[in-house]
Amino acid sequence: MSRGRGRDQQSQEYRRVRSPRKGEIPGVVEQIMGHGKLKVRCADGKIRLCRIPGKMKKRIWIREGDVVLIKPWDFQSDEKADVIWRYTRTESNYLERRGFLKL
Repeated sequence: MSRGRGRDQQSQEYRRVRSPRKGEIPGVVEQIMGHGKLKVRCADGKIRLCRIPGKMKKRIWIREGDVVLIKPWDFQSDEKADVIWRYTRTESNYLERRGFLKL
C-alpha cells in the first residue's frame, strides 16, 4: 500500500477549460508591476494595466508569460482591467488551437 498523495501514471484528470465569455478577453502577462498590478498584452492588440483582485492574490501566483483572462473596466476599458482567471500551460495551448488566443 502506498502512502502519500501521488497518482498512478495511468489515471488522467479531465478538466473543462474556461472559455472567454462576453466582455472577457484573454491575454499574456508582459510585466509584473508590483502591488498586485500587471501589464497584459490582450488578444485585441491593446496593452492594459490589470490588477489582481484580493481573493486571487493569495491563492494564485501569476508570472510573466502566463495566459490570463481579463475583464476590462466599464470606464477606461482600453487601459485598465481585472484579472479573473489564470490558464495552465495545457489550457492555453487548447485556447490557441481553438482560436481564442490570437497573439
